[in-house]
Amino acid sequence: MSEFRTLPRLLVAGMSGGSGKTLLALGLLLSLRRAGVPVRAFKKGPDYIDAAWLSWASGQPARNLDTYLMGAGTILSSFVDHGVSDGINVIEGARGLYDGFDVNGSHSSAVLSKHLRTPVVIVVNAAKVTRTAAAQVLGCQKLDPEVPIQGVILNNVNGRRHEQILRGSIESVCSIPVVGAIPKAAAGHPLPERHLGLIPPEEHSDLEDLGRDLLQVVGDFIDLDALVAMARSAAPLEVISHENAPMPRTRDVKIGYLKDSAFSFYYPENLELLEQAGAELIPISALSAAALPGDLNALYIGGGFPETHAAALSANRTFLGSLRRAAEEGLPIYAECGGLMLLSRALTWKGARYEMADVFPFKVEVSETAQGHGYIELQVDTPNPFFPAGTSLRGHEFHYSRIVPQSDWTATACEVRRGTGCFKGRDAAILKNKNVWASYTHLHALATPQWAQGLTDAARRFVAHPVL
Repeated sequence: MSEFRTLPRLLVAGMSGGSGKTLLALGLLLSLRRAGVPVRAFKKGPDYIDAAWLSWASGQPARNLDTYLMGAGTILSSFVDHGVSDGINVIEGARGLYDGFDVNGSHSSAVLSKHLRTPVVIVVNAAKVTRTAAAQVLGCQKLDPEVPIQGVILNNVNGRRHEQILRGSIESVCSIPVVGAIPKAAAGHPLPERHLGLIPPEEHSDLEDLGRDLLQVVGDFIDLDALVAMARSAAPLEVISHENAPMPRTRDVKIGYLKDSAFSFYYPENLELLEQAGAELIPISALSAAALPGDLNALYIGGGFPETHAAALSANRTFLGSLRRAAEEGLPIYAECGGLMLLSRALTWKGARYEMADVFPFKVEVSETAQGHGYIELQVDTPNPFFPAGTSLRGHEFHYSRIVPQSDWTATACEVRRGTGCFKGRDAAILKNKNVWASYTHLHALATPQWAQGLTDAARRFVAHPVL
């Protein structure tokens, strides 16, 4: 007999990127928390930075929901497992509502809303538009009538008369309510951006002021009760039975991971599944630690912003030296994107060169434009410490850096079937006879469950047979 769970939920979508949906989602979460309502936050797609902001606003780890990487069943089970029944679950969409993988909008926010049967509120950037906004909303309704669009929030409204025309046009043409209208002056730009998008919350100069501003926007210009009613109208979701791996009674390997403002791109599931596989996790700061702990059995280096912290990283010579020695001594090291940059010989950014760990003898150059952005598919075809040959990997990449020069001597583990990777048609630099993997590909452990087991198994082999 099927079991169902009530999970009040709302998907905050936009007409495009930059419409204001992140600000609205953050303000909504903060307002609900202030009212004593339990909340959980989710981000459509593989984005780390928006998810970090959602974690800040909700006070809980935000979970990514990506149908391309994980599939509909895994998306549903993750949402049901981590959502709250006695509060509100807020899902932030990505880009425009129907923007997806291809011309059919596969894996879009609209598709996610249908999989999770989630009411949608659309944030419309109303700058320099009136009745045409109604045509845009109507187009979203007509493009796929199965998408449950239930309301509109106007952003960048230029005065009371502008709001009245927008509100009247949309409500009369589209037969759905406008549940908020944020004036242009109130919207502002409280979240500064740089080359990868928003800066992470760890680097924001004044989170207290930001939180106060967002609460005021929602309190003054958004019908919070209407949004809560939409969320609570969502139908119960079926609970998919699956076996959760029990937490091990003992954790037999120690896996360090770099965790600071330079390296912060970690999906919570990746760390959780490492623990489920028997790892004790040791957070380490590459900015302040004098050296790696001597008792590590493996190291995980996620992505982040090593370029903006390059001077501090380069100045920590004792730490970089310990990282290089650990690689030479055979410590299993799994590095993604920013981790690859740290393991390079040197990093060049804005005309300055910064010495890095010199584990790999190549340099990395940070460009003004993206060098790889989007989903990536790899086929493992070379022996390595973490994945058997023949393994297919789906992940994503978003990097402004590239390896220079594009030497073909570097050993790599994977053929790139889709995307850019490290070298032409290749990804995952490896060191022969060592245990190091450095890739531009970010993997999500729910999409690649063999990843956590591969890293913990490599750690156990290192304990049993250290490579010297």
